[in-house]
Amino acid sequence: MKKIKTALISVSDKSNLKPLLEVLKKRKIKIISSGGTYKIIKKLKFDCLEVSEFTGSREILGGRVKTLHPKIHAGILNQRKNKKHVEDIKKIVLKILI
Repeated sequence: MKKIKTALISVSDKSNLKPLLEVLKKRKIKIISSGGTYKIIKKLKFDCLEVSEFTGSREILGGRVKTLHPKIHAGILNQRKNKKHVEDIKKIVLKILI
């Protein structure tokens, strides 16, 4: 299994967020988050990249739409053993990330 490099975190109950953040920091896993979770992560003094900064798209509909973006969902929905998906990632998504 490949090492996890990045975690997307969005939780409604933020009361136990600190122990998770400590584990991610220890394992040098980059954190991406949005909204209230992002604010708490920063308040707890952990590094975090805001989703809108990562995607280059601002939140819309009062913050209800923030992670619906190819940079996020291509990573989630990509099937690594599917050759067509790998092709798509190389042709399309990598252009977005550059």
